[in-house]
Amino acid sequence: MATPKVLLFYGFAPLADPDAIRLWQRALCESLDIRGRIIVSTTGINATLGGDVVQLKKYVKGTRAYAPFKDIDFKWSEGRARDDGTTADFPRLSVRVRDELVTFGAPDELEIADDGTVVDGGTHLSPQQLHDLVAQKDVVFFDGRNQIESDIGHFAGAVRPPVETTREFIAALDSGAYDHLKDQPVVTYCTGGIRCEVLTPLMKKRGFQEVYQLDGGIATYGEAFGDDGLWQGSLYVFDDRITMDFSDHTALVGACDACGAGTNRVADCGDVACVRQMVRCGGCLDRDPMCDRHAVAV
Repeated sequence: MATPKVLLFYGFAPLADPDAIRLWQRALCESLDIRGRIIVSTTGINATLGGDVVQLKKYVKGTRAYAPFKDIDFKWSEGRARDDGTTADFPRLSVRVRDELVTFGAPDELEIADDGTVVDGGTHLSPQQLHDLVAQKDVVFFDGRNQIESDIGHFAGAVRPPVETTREFIAALDSGAYDHLKDQPVVTYCTGGIRCEVLTPLMKKRGFQEVYQLDGGIATYGEAFGDDGLWQGSLYVFDDRITMDFSDHTALVGACDACGAGTNRVADCGDVACVRQMVRCGGCLDRDPMCDRHAVAV
């Protein structure tokens, strides 16, 4: 019986021919029966993949054989298996070339050094270093994700910009709404870290003086401290699981948009003309058959 796992990773590197990388990555994944999403750009690679653990380990070995990707930090989590043993987390494989690994709408603002590091990004903090900093300073947590993600889980007291897409962050930063944070220590965080790699230099270019980022994102923090640290709630993930918890005592911080009951369930709008998601409890989903359900947790 196959053992399903999920891989989350990104790597920055100047890539002269991203389409060649796309073709190679697709062929590698297809040869190993791996599914998921891969984005390639001139600045690197970003992916979430699912498959059998043995095949994924072969994928990691193959990807690291390419010199610009040899130091990528691959994050593992549990996957789900279908009856035939294949992964249930990703129905298909998508490998695309885009202008940006994360669509902030500012491809010309991100600079990548020859060694693959982001120029003038935030100071990286491990989960323990984050705790040490919090013990020393009054830090401001700044959520680098979209609002639907932060609604079901976030760091205690975090600033959570009301954005529906990543592309809205620049307008939010330029609006002046967060100018009062520019002289304060700000710790950004996101799912696996890549959005903060881009967000932090954007913030520093706009006058934020002391900017940090949680290295490896919430996924790495959850591995270290679970639900017994500063994190509260569930983690929104970009596969068919939709949400995941770090323990058996995860707090419910999300509230149903219809009745206000505590829930971490996320549903798609059932109207074909609507692309929004909503936090919606099971009871209200039962009363609204227009919503597509994601059977996750409470």
